[in-house]
Amino acid sequence: MKKLLTSESVTQGHPDKVCDQISDAILDAYLSQDENSRVACEVVASYNTLFITGEITSKGNVDVEQVARDVIAKIGYNKKEYGFESKNCEIIIKLNEQSPDIALGVDNSQEAKGHSTDPYDKIGAGDQGMVFGYATDETEEYMPMPLILSHKLAKKLAEVRENGELSYLRPDGKTQVTVEYVDGKPKKIETILISTQHDEDVTLETIRKDLMEKVIAPIIDKSLVDENTKYLVNPTGRFVIGGPVSDSGLTGRKIIVDTYGGFSRHGGGAYSGKDASKVDRSASYMARYIAKNMVAAGLAKKLEVGVAYSIGIAKPVSIYVDSYETGVLDDDRLTEIVKEKFDLRPAAIIDTLGLKKPIFAQTAVYGHYGRCDVNLPWERLDRVEELKKLI
Repeated sequence: MKKLLTSESVTQGHPDKVCDQISDAILDAYLSQDENSRVACEVVASYNTLFITGEITSKGNVDVEQVARDVIAKIGYNKKEYGFESKNCEIIIKLNEQSPDIALGVDNSQEAKGHSTDPYDKIGAGDQGMVFGYATDETEEYMPMPLILSHKLAKKLAEVRENGELSYLRPDGKTQVTVEYVDGKPKKIETILISTQHDEDVTLETIRKDLMEKVIAPIIDKSLVDENTKYLVNPTGRFVIGGPVSDSGLTGRKIIVDTYGGFSRHGGGAYSGKDASKVDRSASYMARYIAKNMVAAGLAKKLEVGVAYSIGIAKPVSIYVDSYETGVLDDDRLTEIVKEKFDLRPAAIIDTLGLKKPIFAQTAVYGHYGRCDVNLPWERLDRVEELKKLI
């Protein structure tokens, strides 16, 4: 059976990603001063204005406006002709402290109120909801091929802009890859799409030629394409106006780009700007860690872990595993293994993955999973040998 499956990525200049990067930079700034900071920071970008809002409780003292301007400059929005520019954009800041009603359940879980002395029972989940982790053996990153290739193309697109190789490029851009799957396995690339912002005085012909040579060719293995592969570069013909000038941006709107490219379920909770007491983020990372180690151990060829929480309660209300009928053990047994071998209480997750450290800004673009360019604790394969013994 044949299927065409597609995933996309975006560059750091995409308006939603501008907001994600600012939210996570603010989070890291607070964590670097106070590891127990509670941060839920949202950013809206429109034209030449930023609105920074949310709830922050911390002993740290951060110049939030300067953090935002530094991020915008680093992304590359530093010319007036772009319309959105680091030095002169308007920044409106409306930040409050975390609600004491929420803090009540996070700081003192239902288990702790019941006199549990287990330190991992102390912290309750920061919200209700469900999260999912996923892994597949179809790539060395244990990620879906269309998403990994989309991320690599987006990163390369930014690289040739930043190093001056293609100096006419501007910060905003998107990539998309469609792969043909046969009997569940990737066979070849059907379509590669790149839309990139550019200066006024460059022709579409030049852009298409340069991107084929300097972005697509270095990333895409020739064995994955053939004479029928389609290449779409700036299909509208023009992309001069970009970033928040062309489209408003919002923290957390690229949740599928951030996760598994549509190959796994998503609970709906975004990551950026949230500290690890929010299980939307921390438990999602733990679920990925579990799924990746289980697939790497040979327990399944692809696998999804789903976990749900109630606010103020440490232990999950549900855990399940779906191996898509690729498991060497049945899903009931795989679910039991997760329950036996991994502690999914928020305090345990934070301790296991070291999530009080300021490591989050590096995740705000090019995905939170399958990253080989940065050291992320949930990407470690340190439970593989232990899990192999269960087969």
